[in-house]
Amino acid sequence: MTIIPRSDCFGQPTSLALTGDLEAWNAVQFGFLAHAAVTPDHLARVLASDPDFALAHAAKGFFCALLARREMMDVARASLKAAKTAAAHCPVTAREQIFILALADWMEGGSPRRAAARLDAHLVHHREDVLAMKLVQSIRFVLGDGAGMRRSIETVLPALGQDHAAHGYALGCHAFTLEETGEYARAEKAGRAGVAHAPDDAWGLHAVAHVHEMNSDSAAGIEWLGTRQKAWAHCNNFRYHVWWHLGLMHLNRGEIDAVLDLYDRQIRADQTDDYRDISNAASILSRLELDGHNVGTRWEELADICETRTGDGCLPFADLHYMLALIGGGRDDAVKELLARMRRCAASEESEMNAVYAHPGLDVAEGLEAFGEGDFTTAFRHLHNGHGALQSVGGSHAQRDVFERLTVEAAIRGGCHLAAGDLLETRAARAGGKLDRFAAERLGRLADAERVSHTPVVAA
Repeated sequence: MTIIPRSDCFGQPTSLALTGDLEAWNAVQFGFLAHAAVTPDHLARVLASDPDFALAHAAKGFFCALLARREMMDVARASLKAAKTAAAHCPVTAREQIFILALADWMEGGSPRRAAARLDAHLVHHREDVLAMKLVQSIRFVLGDGAGMRRSIETVLPALGQDHAAHGYALGCHAFTLEETGEYARAEKAGRAGVAHAPDDAWGLHAVAHVHEMNSDSAAGIEWLGTRQKAWAHCNNFRYHVWWHLGLMHLNRGEIDAVLDLYDRQIRADQTDDYRDISNAASILSRLELDGHNVGTRWEELADICETRTGDGCLPFADLHYMLALIGGGRDDAVKELLARMRRCAASEESEMNAVYAHPGLDVAEGLEAFGEGDFTTAFRHLHNGHGALQSVGGSHAQRDVFERLTVEAAIRGGCHLAAGDLLETRAARAGGKLDRFAAERLGRLADAERVSHTPVVAA
């Protein structure tokens, strides 16, 4: 059968039926770029209008896989099956077949990295395929592959100029990759330009927040976010993450009442079980406790949820934050269950993620367990073993920073002062010599220890 593809809002050919809701499909793509809460509703409209639209099934599969929960992985696999069935029933474009094959790389081959590589190869020749561009950014983010994210967006950026409908969102993606690869000034410039072009680009907005976090410029970060709340009000649970950034900035200024107020009213206002929401909450509570602040009973609801997630095994980043919550909530049995499942994953060769469980996932998890038990020497040994490969668990530098803080704290409490000093010096160098509140206070404690022991704590 010959197909006569329709073009979407980005000029991409699509096999959506003539009776299919093209307006809704365009809204799905813009919603995905903007992290809009209404995106699933638009996708449901598309599939209702054309149940044989294979690309919509594939997109649903990717969206579900990125949620990194076992039950959503089952939905993602079902979506792959539906995409294949639809493609067999109604011919698809060569472009759409790429998306189906990429989803199969992940769901059947256990390789999100191969899925991203397949989409990247497609982008080399189809640089205006915005859906593929954003999917690559999302997948490589889960992999902690900032350099890969940057290579990908810089391949397509010249084709997404100022007259392109996705220009602002592309700038936002570029801004985030620049920040994650250490080019903070360029990142801030790109992020600000992206938001100017696309005022609902919460990703670009949050890229600028990342710059202020890495530069420890909390005043500028609070000003940036505090005057632009409409830019993320439309978002799905990503809005909690932007509020989390604002909370981190107040924490760096020692404004603890403001942090707890943001936690209760925004960051954890809706007590969801999405791993990204759990990671926001668990990491900020851990930071507060490391600084000696009482978080009350806030661990309890997180631990209740995380007790139900010990069997997931989808993403090391998620499991490590579940571990923080279970330790914070004193759920010793669930901690053991989670560790046992992580060990099973590490021993298996079924997927790329299992290699990350083997290293650094297990070391970090065992370090967290030891820290919770007050065995700081063992905690530091494990956490430090995982520290060099920590980026592979996924997420951003700012998100993984909680594990670096715990590594430093374990070193100090375990008496490994030289190692703590080295970690803090590296931390300061990464921020252009600036010290955040955490680093300044720890260096002060090390200096006090040096005066008492007359032993240097930072290598000459």
